[in-house]
Amino acid sequence: MQTITPFPRGEIAIRDLTKSFALNGGRLNVLSGVNLQVSAGECLAIVGPSGSGKTTLLRVLAGLEDADGGEVLIDGHPVHGTGSDRAVIFQEPRLLPWASVLRNVAFGLEVRGVPQAEAEAKARHYIALVGLTDFAEALPRQLSGGMAQRVGIARALTVQPEILLLDEPFGALDAMTKLAMQEELSRIWAEEKVTMILVTHDLEEAIFLADRVLVLPRPGSGSVRQIDVDLPRPRARSAPAFVEMRRRLMAEFGLH
Repeated sequence: MQTITPFPRGEIAIRDLTKSFALNGGRLNVLSGVNLQVSAGECLAIVGPSGSGKTTLLRVLAGLEDADGGEVLIDGHPVHGTGSDRAVIFQEPRLLPWASVLRNVAFGLEVRGVPQAEAEAKARHYIALVGLTDFAEALPRQLSGGMAQRVGIARALTVQPEILLLDEPFGALDAMTKLAMQEELSRIWAEEKVTMILVTHDLEEAIFLADRVLVLPRPGSGSVRQIDVDLPRPRARSAPAFVEMRRRLMAEFGLH
C-alpha cells in the first residue's frame, strides 16, 4: 500500500505588513501594519467587509503579491514569491477541462518531476480522501460544482503543502452543497492537520471551520481584531455556544 508522508508543519509570522494600491492619483492603504502569528496546524479564518484586504492578505501569503513593507515568515524563513510549501484553492477550481480527475490531481506532482506511478498513487489517495474514487476517470464537465471543488482540494493536498490557502472556496456553490463542503473540509482538516487560512464572507462558515477569526476593517476605519473560536469539535450550528459565537461575530460588523 502506498505510504503517504505526513505533512510538514507550517508556522506563519506576519510582521508590520503594509500594502497599498494606486487610486485616483494617490495611494489607498489596504493593509496597514498587520501583525499575526499562526501556529502549525491551526485553521484561521479571515473575514471583513468588501475592500478590507482579505484576498490581498491571502495573495501576499501565497507570494502572488508583494507587500510594500513588513515581512511574512514561514517556519522562520521570509516569503519571496510562490513556493511548494503553500497551495492555493480559489473560488473556481480551475481544472484542466481535457484531463480526468486523476490527471488533474496528479498534475502538480508530475510537473515537479515525480514519476508517474508515484504521482498517480498519491493522487488516488487524496481522491479517496475527498470521496471521489468512483470518479477518478471522469472529466470536469461531468462533475457537479461541489465535486469539482473537491478535486481542487485533492489536487492541493496531493503536493503536501505546509499551508493551505483558501479564497472563498465555496462562494459559488448553492446553499446545501456549501454546507456539505464545509463538513467535508472540516473532516479533511481534522485528518491532515495542515495549517489552513480561509478567506470568507460567510461568518457562520468561519465559526464552523476556524480555531480563530481575524476581522479586517475597511481601510482607515479601525484596527484588526482577533476572536478565538473556543468551541468543541465537531461543531453543531444549532448549539447555544455556536449561536452565541455567531452573535458575537455579527456584532463586530454592527449586525444583529
